[in-house]
Amino acid sequence: MARSGLAAAARVARWADNALGPGRDAATADGKATLSDATAERAAADLGLTTDRVRADWDTARLAGLVEVHGDSARPGWRLRAWNRDDSAVLRGWVALFDAWSLASPEPGDQEPGAVAEVVSAMPQVLSFLQLSAGPVPVEQLLDLLRQRVTELRTERCEVPYGAGSEPATPLAPVLSADADPAEPAHNAELAPLLDWALHALAAVGALTCGSGQATLTPLGSWAVWVKLEQICVAAQSPAGNIEQSAEAMLRGCAQLRPNAARAEYRAWLAARTVGSAVAELLLAARGDDALLRGLAFEALRVVGAPAEPDVRAVVDEPALRPYALLWLAEHDGVDPEDAHEVLTRQEATWLWVDTAAAVADHGEAPMLVRHLESALQPTVPALLTEVRAVGHPRTVQVLVALAAAHPDPALAKAVRRAAFQVHTGGS
Repeated sequence: MARSGLAAAARVARWADNALGPGRDAATADGKATLSDATAERAAADLGLTTDRVRADWDTARLAGLVEVHGDSARPGWRLRAWNRDDSAVLRGWVALFDAWSLASPEPGDQEPGAVAEVVSAMPQVLSFLQLSAGPVPVEQLLDLLRQRVTELRTERCEVPYGAGSEPATPLAPVLSADADPAEPAHNAELAPLLDWALHALAAVGALTCGSGQATLTPLGSWAVWVKLEQICVAAQSPAGNIEQSAEAMLRGCAQLRPNAARAEYRAWLAARTVGSAVAELLLAARGDDALLRGLAFEALRVVGAPAEPDVRAVVDEPALRPYALLWLAEHDGVDPEDAHEVLTRQEATWLWVDTAAAVADHGEAPMLVRHLESALQPTVPALLTEVRAVGHPRTVQVLVALAAAHPDPALAKAVRRAAFQVHTGGS
């Protein structure tokens, strides 16, 4: 189902891989990830689609991490590279799109942004109820659940809840019971168009189906909600036999190991190769689109030590590798690892923060992403969001969407979602 739902986006992403990139025509006219008219028309002609369809599939491809935009050029994301051989990459791409459902469909133009944000914050509870129901649920019942959750969100902010004199529900009430106090018709009327938008946006990404006044999670949507409820993380492949694997396969196999065990695997893998070929292969893995492999590759290079210095120094001018290389060189020169970050500029440190967050979003659990927020150099979340937007990391939107989906603070999640939307649309 994930492959089918993303097939059109993957098709446009492959077209971009072949037709766009360094030394070829630009993907965008403004560097904001929006296809230029000429490029959209060219893609439409090549693929036999309308320009509107091309733009929609392009947006889906970016939200799913199948394509990344760098300035005025585009390149395929690691999920597209792994599309034919790695089911987990396909599923992670769909989950990224699922997390970004509110960006995948235009917001209702006649609604207050605050009300839209409240509904987005409340939808996980609605989805949880749909998952637990394991079948069709009347939209009117979902509307009542939505009202309860919005009431809770406003109560948590010490705002007046919906319905004069109504008692706020407990946090689990919307998930565990549909027998709460009935909503006032006027307030249900206010939320009805927003629920309709949310359900159709979720249907557009393949998470549910709507019809005859009922909503039902698709098997894929039910799976995704279950994964999030249980915080299931796709396990890395077994490290057995890593000595015979490529650098990329070896690093993936070591991803779930403790640091000491991973270093032992690195040493065994390095011992079976010449230093030059091993270092070159590790740097090739680091240049890929998977941020987790980038960090692990430089951990393996720390095991190599001094023989790797010339090659590491040679990649300092590559933007994606520069922060990692500078930290490696500082530690190699004797700087305490806890102080090594001081060699980075604020922009480089912020780029590294986003890259690390991308690795966590792709391979970690939601609580890890929330904890990663605390490691940012910026003293406040608004300051962090401002600098993250300015640094131009290609995974910025996916990182912000994942962080908003994971963070338990509704106000903070709202601010992060707004920043993701602004980066996605190129707004300010």
